[in-house]
Amino acid sequence: MNEQVSVTADRLPTALSWVGSAAEYAAMAAGQQQSSEVLHWQALAERIEHAHPEGHTVLHHWQPAQANGLAPLVLFHGGSGSWTHWVRSIGPLLAAGHSIWAVDLPGFGASDAPAGVIDADGMLDVLAQVLEAQFPLQTVRLVGFSFGGMTAGMLAAAHPHLVQQLVVVGAPGIGLTSKHPFRLKGWRHLDDPLEQLVHHVYNLGALMLHDPAAIDRDTVALHVANVQRDNLPRRRISSTDVLVRALAQVECPVAAIYGACDALYPGTLDEVEALMAANARQWQGMQRIAGAGHWVQYENPPAFHAVLLPLLAANR
Repeated sequence: MNEQVSVTADRLPTALSWVGSAAEYAAMAAGQQQSSEVLHWQALAERIEHAHPEGHTVLHHWQPAQANGLAPLVLFHGGSGSWTHWVRSIGPLLAAGHSIWAVDLPGFGASDAPAGVIDADGMLDVLAQVLEAQFPLQTVRLVGFSFGGMTAGMLAAAHPHLVQQLVVVGAPGIGLTSKHPFRLKGWRHLDDPLEQLVHHVYNLGALMLHDPAAIDRDTVALHVANVQRDNLPRRRISSTDVLVRALAQVECPVAAIYGACDALYPGTLDEVEALMAANARQWQGMQRIAGAGHWVQYENPPAFHAVLLPLLAANR
């Protein structure tokens, strides 16, 4: 049984798009359900763990049937996320022959947070060690979404010998956060699972997805399973210009992809592009996906991959 998503005047959803039982709501709110797409690709992945003193950093690897001969493609996810932020990219990237390595960043997903790490700047050395161990004497192509794009830029600046190409997707760290119009709703304090899910749906509409119709049951399950495992809630540097400053130190080619309706930068993507272009040494431009929000690779996979795949193929 389905019902239409209820949307306020400013397009933000205020109800679930499906009806379930109390037990189903409770399981989903606890992060115990997952989308069918995630379950499919998870079953096909090789899981690799790299140890650090407080636990492990986890990578998920998919090998194409016919490799394209390009360097490994490493994916960083967004804040409060995991590799599943890229779930709709695995198939298209494999079909193009890419060897994919999707990282659960330290403190997110299945990866443990090293001691003292509370934000992106604290995890750079751990990530560098992972890449050096997994890809000895080899550079990688690094694609980062949102918080992961900011982290990827900082990593490429601090460890330029590891990265041969950088693509940032919907990345913060530009220094224009005073213009953000959205506010997310808290949910951890709520006792009612259904009320928690309604707040998750609202937050997906406020930040992640432009089209409320995209916020279906599987999407909410994926999102909740991620935010329940966020062990770095005190992150702050994404509201600074840390990525812009890092780009000035990045030696490899840099490109950017944003949803044209990204809630992080409404009406200011021209400013974002200008700041990146002024600071990146080898700027390859910004591509904007019409009608898509912040989580652009999930909301409009065909348009996103039509832009990303030529970028990756151009830098051989």
